[in-house]
Amino acid sequence: MQKQQEIKMLKAFSDANSTSGFEGEFVKLFTATVQDFADVKVDGMLNVYASKKENKPGRPVIQLDAHSDAVGFITQAVRPNGMIKFVPLGGWVKYNIPALRVKIKNRAGEYVPGVVATKPPHFMTAAEKNNVPDVADMSIDVGSSSRAETINDYQIDTGCPIFVDVKCEYNEKSGLFFGKDFDDRFGAAAMADVLDNLKGEQTAFNVVAALSSQEEVGLRGAYVTARAVKPDLAIVLESCPADDTFTPEWLSQTGLKRGPMLRDMDTSFLPNPKFQQYACDLADKNNIPYTRSVRTGGGQDGAAIYYENGAPTIVIGIPVRYEHSPYCFSAYSDFKASVDLALAIIRDLTKEKLASFSQF
Repeated sequence: MQKQQEIKMLKAFSDANSTSGFEGEFVKLFTATVQDFADVKVDGMLNVYASKKENKPGRPVIQLDAHSDAVGFITQAVRPNGMIKFVPLGGWVKYNIPALRVKIKNRAGEYVPGVVATKPPHFMTAAEKNNVPDVADMSIDVGSSSRAETINDYQIDTGCPIFVDVKCEYNEKSGLFFGKDFDDRFGAAAMADVLDNLKGEQTAFNVVAALSSQEEVGLRGAYVTARAVKPDLAIVLESCPADDTFTPEWLSQTGLKRGPMLRDMDTSFLPNPKFQQYACDLADKNNIPYTRSVRTGGGQDGAAIYYENGAPTIVIGIPVRYEHSPYCFSAYSDFKASVDLALAIIRDLTKEKLASFSQF
């Protein structure tokens, strides 16, 4: 893709409404994006399988992975005053939620704007001003004045999904995107871009790009895709939290405009070390910037894919500031470097090199 096409895609992917269990809108957008250069199937969990059109029977398989869901919320119940009690989908911290603008998909399939309500400071006690309420005590206001109005007129009740409502922007001067849900829409966009770059090209391996659902609530979709694809090798394209604004320089391992992060450890995952080193060496050879990281938190689809059948797996992470919050920054150059590294691996890999990853 050309740069302007990529920017347009990234903004559209970010703006799409898709949270765990309710990925349909983004699945539709992603399939429309890749259908000209991939054979697409969707399963009942809304996992997408986009197989490179030039794939041939009998060849080993590289699975690309990105996930379609982002953190959001779901309606638990409607309070007597019409306010909506909600439950998080994915890893929120309560400090990022008050005063958040949201949209709720109601029973009629319409989006209703709302806000996570906060009491005006005029009415707060001193204790309330210095504390954030628990999520269980928060409510979303859609403008209703009663439970009956919310349920009957707004058509919002238990089970309605709730999405962050923020538009993505791109600053050409800084090369930065600002918006929501970059985790993992930028990984999904990288996966689509890789497929586009490979269209019409013969590769030594079949390539299947799996867009997995429900990552934010337990990597659920990736277990299913790994069983279906049965990869011989996997590359996870994941947006990863940047630490460059709060970590000492000597310890910071993920920052904007430093290239993708190659993950050596998180709480769920250790990569195949030979595959990891091969990716680093290939990045050096092709002058692709990258960082390596050892994390004491977090998890991603690579764990599920690796656990499922032991295929050598690495994670190429696109750095995102303020991940799992309503507002994120990410750099176009990091997105592009991630695409370049994934392409370099696919084009360079041979059966002999793949076999070496399992030799110790």
